Amino acid sequence: MRALLVVNPAATTTSARTRDVLIHALASEMKLEVVMTEYRGHARDLGRQAADSDDIDLVVALGGDGTVNEVVNGLLHRGPDPERLPGLAVVPGGSTNVFARALGLPNDAVEATGALLDALREERERTVGLGIAAGTPGTEDESVPSRWFTFCAGLGFDAGVVGRVEQQRELGRRSTHALYLRQVLRQFLDDPHRRHGMITLERPGADPVTDLVLSIICNTSPWTFLGNRPVYAAPKASFDTGLDVLALSRMSTPAVARYATQLLTSSPERGPQGKHAVTLHDLTEFTLHSKVPLPLQMDGDHLGLRTSVTFTGVRRALRVIV
Repeated sequence: MRALLVVNPAATTTSARTRDVLIHALASEMKLEVVMTEYRGHARDLGRQAADSDDIDLVVALGGDGTVNEVVNGLLHRGPDPERLPGLAVVPGGSTNVFARALGLPNDAVEATGALLDALREERERTVGLGIAAGTPGTEDESVPSRWFTFCAGLGFDAGVVGRVEQQRELGRRSTHALYLRQVLRQFLDDPHRRHGMITLERPGADPVTDLVLSIICNTSPWTFLGNRPVYAAPKASFDTGLDVLALSRMSTPAVARYATQLLTSSPERGPQGKHAVTLHDLTEFTLHSKVPLPLQMDGDHLGLRTSVTFTGVRRALRVIV
């Protein structure tokens, strides 16, 4: 087997020594090419080259969810073709590693490498569904390139939090759960639209859902982790179905306290519920329109402001070694 290992040297939870150990372990089982990413988007470029190659069987992403997202977008730059494209394997190296953990992989990079080698020996793999988002035709965002996401996307409040976290990281702050919680509070205090939602959700064959403040699109569950605690925004979401949505039409102080408590105590059987909560399961396609430009995030990566985004759930999009 010939494999490409894409390594993010800035990954927050893997040292150079740990990377060397992992590379040696992988190289003992396969013909391995190792490339360190050097710029934003480099992992996407490497994934694209692997997809166009005739001799790469597997791409291993060593890094956080951002690295995985870039690799996936490179692999799928011509669209999904699980039988032809190289498979994907993930060794978690970021602060949260939602995609890897949702696949059932250990959060420790060394343990995950051992699990990956076991999966390769036993030929264990699964084909997962993914989400893709694009600017809506006929709107000012129609020229925005489409982008795949592995576990979540969001338009509005949560994307604003992601943007704030990125700004803090550019200032040298570490990506910690405390940093995220502080930015949630600041976004809540500063968001001018949290009382009067700007977002409308439209889907074929159903009435529009209007005046939404927050919209989280989930491709799997849990949606994220707070430390070792899984958080279930959409408990029914799965890599084997379409996309799920959790949306809120009100974010007053009592409402936020109630839904935050529900998220923190959520489980695979029960997520946030209430008269201001909208939950939708297994959607193939829908569009979010906003009256004003709002922040958009995918897999924890802030992508700027948008007014209209169309989301599609694509089943059986990519082979993953698990």
